[in-house]
Amino acid sequence: MFDMDPAAVAARAQHIDSVCNEATADAAACEAALVALRELAGWAEARRATLVAKLSKQTSFPEATIADVERTSIGAATRATARSATLGATPRLADALGDGATTAAHIDAVTRAATQLPEAQRDRLFDRVDALADVAAAATVEQFSRRVATEVKRLQADDGLDRLQRQRRNTRLSTWVDSDGMWNLRGRFDPVTGVRLDAKLQATLDAVFAETVPDGCPDHPIEKQRFLASHALAALIDGTAGTTRSGRPEFVAVIDADADPVVEGAGPVVDWPIAVEIPTRVLAALADDADVHAVVVRNGVVLHAPGELNLGRTTRLANRAQRRALRGLYRGCAVPGCSVGYDRCELHHVIWWRHGGRTDLDNLSRSAPAITARCTTTAGSSPLARTVNSR
Repeated sequence: MFDMDPAAVAARAQHIDSVCNEATADAAACEAALVALRELAGWAEARRATLVAKLSKQTSFPEATIADVERTSIGAATRATARSATLGATPRLADALGDGATTAAHIDAVTRAATQLPEAQRDRLFDRVDALADVAAAATVEQFSRRVATEVKRLQADDGLDRLQRQRRNTRLSTWVDSDGMWNLRGRFDPVTGVRLDAKLQATLDAVFAETVPDGCPDHPIEKQRFLASHALAALIDGTAGTTRSGRPEFVAVIDADADPVVEGAGPVVDWPIAVEIPTRVLAALADDADVHAVVVRNGVVLHAPGELNLGRTTRLANRAQRRALRGLYRGCAVPGCSVGYDRCELHHVIWWRHGGRTDLDNLSRSAPAITARCTTTAGSSPLARTVNSR
């Protein structure tokens, strides 16, 4: 793949100009002109990256010069230098950009992905994505970003066990008394231990406070959870929690079956929607100590999940299988602007139970209890805006 020569650049510019000046240009002509414009933009961006690379060798602060010359911000200039560095490390992608086959946004996807990795792994990522120049030329930015993300996950999985050992060496716990006389506890745990502790804590919280909560419990949803979690931890430590579930960790592997022909070689994307990052190799090693379930989704629809997903009118309350399936689709509350995580949400009926709604997966949604209580003023416009008892 080679850069466009000056004659090809001029021919594209003339074509674009002629279509713009033609009063009767049809849709096909406009689309062809837009393609030519995209190719010119790629060619120009490749030349810009070359100039930025040359300038970076001449000055210690090239961003300031770029911002001044291009009349832009330091932030935009910094992105230009980062893009230039990425192209310098991926010559095939650089050729594809210069030939107009890809866009600057494709390169930026690689740059963003590289920042997630330690320096030792970045060169390996650049080598992998540089071999995907043909994929980048055929894929949209979103499709290529997904493929690059897959490569990042593979690199992280390769280093998963070594990284876990480093994290375990960095596990710490400290306590102190603050100026209010409150005893404080702060801990840092490796992600595997953290998931286990969280499972045990949540099992205790659910068992101890299923019916009543301690006096003084705040109403604010976030503060309420923190308050109850502190009391659940105390109950665990002093042995007053009584009989609870085992607290066995549960992992849900969300498999995106929306296979794209452009990136099909990468296979389905598997996501583990848990609060901490645990490489796949590590999760596989924990299979004997945790419950692992697979939920297959496509275009926002659950194709497969373990358990009974449609209960009809036999019960008003959703079961664990339905909650697990929805966990594979959603990260948090359905109410716009609400940041409450899924594990703190309640499932409810889109068509209310009292109005004949069925406890089937496609009639269930989720929202934070306190959020829905606040939204009762909009009850006429949204099925989510209801109090818990009315569903």
